[in-house]
Amino acid sequence: MKSLMLLWNAVAADMATGCRTSAHRDVKYVKDRLKHEGVSFLTITLPTFAKDFELSLERGYVGNDVFLSYKKNGSLPAFLQGFSCLVFNRNGGVLLTEPSIPAIQAIRQLTLLFSKVLLECSSSRVTRAFREFVDCESEVKLAEGTRNYHPFRRISSLLFSTMFSEMDEHVYRGELAPKHGPGATADSLVGNQKYHQLEWTCRLETYFPFLEMVLPNLSYWEVLDEVDFREPEMEIPVKVIPVPKTMKTPRIIAVEPTAMQYCQQALLRLFQEALDKSIIKSFIGLKDQAPNQRMAKRGSSDGSLATLDLSEASDRVSSETVSALLSQYKHLHDASFACRSTRARLPGGEVLTLSKFASMGSALTFPYEAAVFLTAIFVGIERDLGRRLVPGDIKRYLGRVRVYGDDIIIPVEHVHSVIASLEYFGLKVNSNKSFWKGKFRESCGKEYYDERDVSLVRCRRSLPSSRKDVQEIIATVAFRNQCFLAGLESTVAFLDDRMLKLLEHFPTVNETSPVLGRLSWSHHYGNSKMKNSISMVKGWMIRPVIPKNEISDWPALRKCLSSLEERPMDLMYGPSGLVLSSPDHLRRSGRPRVVDIKLGWGPIGF
Repeated sequence: MKSLMLLWNAVAADMATGCRTSAHRDVKYVKDRLKHEGVSFLTITLPTFAKDFELSLERGYVGNDVFLSYKKNGSLPAFLQGFSCLVFNRNGGVLLTEPSIPAIQAIRQLTLLFSKVLLECSSSRVTRAFREFVDCESEVKLAEGTRNYHPFRRISSLLFSTMFSEMDEHVYRGELAPKHGPGATADSLVGNQKYHQLEWTCRLETYFPFLEMVLPNLSYWEVLDEVDFREPEMEIPVKVIPVPKTMKTPRIIAVEPTAMQYCQQALLRLFQEALDKSIIKSFIGLKDQAPNQRMAKRGSSDGSLATLDLSEASDRVSSETVSALLSQYKHLHDASFACRSTRARLPGGEVLTLSKFASMGSALTFPYEAAVFLTAIFVGIERDLGRRLVPGDIKRYLGRVRVYGDDIIIPVEHVHSVIASLEYFGLKVNSNKSFWKGKFRESCGKEYYDERDVSLVRCRRSLPSSRKDVQEIIATVAFRNQCFLAGLESTVAFLDDRMLKLLEHFPTVNETSPVLGRLSWSHHYGNSKMKNSISMVKGWMIRPVIPKNEISDWPALRKCLSSLEERPMDLMYGPSGLVLSSPDHLRRSGRPRVVDIKLGWGPIGF
């Protein structure tokens, strides 16, 4: 906790220098509250200050209903007043005509620095998160059969008919190429073990026959005698687990069984390929966040675009809604529901029958929720216009509507109608993270005020105290370099001093170097040498230990054949940048269970 306090002090010094004010009283205030409240003040309480601040920016004034846990001096909280008085009038609390952009960034930086630090949630908060998961499922179930999907189906056809028809034809022809993902599975198969799967579901057989999807070729048909084909009531449920998100609350995800995850990937591939050829790629992002960020910047400047954020987004998309989305494409519809898990097992052993289409963890959650959100958005726009949409109308919204996950951008003039439409279909708009009135906008990890970038750097892990704290060392080096690029000189100096005491070798490197080192404008690399015309420097490098996970016979053949079907980049790099085409890939595979660092010579980078 002391190290986090010292880090906050260093950031406060940088922010105060940039805004030509003082943070001495703020430093003392944080120190006093840390003594009484512990680290939760940094990770939970301070972020609520940021929410109230952003709400005040949206309103254009500081109301009496914000900053309730902070003593006020005039209309503004005494805490961080050296910064806030550069944004709001001290007496009336009204937004200044020309608020200080550096002060806006400083307040958000100081209050959100530790908002996503990886620290363990209390058991009570984890329990509450699971209870909210169950409550959300109950709400989805209660709403079944209560909605009119006629406009939804029509607009879905207007948007996705070309895409979904193409996907439907591929499914009908059996042109499906499933693949295994890198993550955990409900049946505990990892890495190469996934290729030796001998459990399948009867529901999958129509569109994903085991003989074609799993075995290398038909000559291995005798393996079918070993396969456990499970009836629906005997299928393995998804495993509902918490994963770290913030100290305030964990993220609840559902780990899919291997067979389901494997087949979902085939439909995800079809969706991605069809999207890339469609005009809809201008409205939906699956990989590239930059368009959302550019649109958020524009919205902050001219006020034309709103940024909306959804709460519990994936858990609130019902299977009924996805069924309506795909209703005109029988084969795509049936294949999607064949590889959808219908039940979920909670940590206590309770098994729920699911009404949601899928939680985070399914490969189909991201694409289908985006399609649902986009359809609901245009249902809302149609109601606002008071007439039926035609294809020409859709084109007029290019560059004005976009969905990436639960980050949504829409024209400001349709905000209320679109929000009403999203909520009609069971979704929940997060008012604390949605903006359309003022000049602040936020989307896909970037924040802007009046076209100026006010994004911040976040500390993701505790600072390391010894060289054994490998994950903390890796995270701190990355954080240090982000601070360098953000111009936080005092913070960089503080972190450099700490890391040099731990690592001894902490050289200057360029951004592409695999060596854990420091970015610098000086380009003086210290102790370096040339090897094969490449500049090398001595330092610590990440060494992931790939688990031993050997396969042979038909599973090994299937993996090799599957690899040939992948694109070249997929063959070279996995999700963690690890080489997959290693000659040892049939002996070792899966995500590293242990990550270490080793001292050696590595390229300085470019």
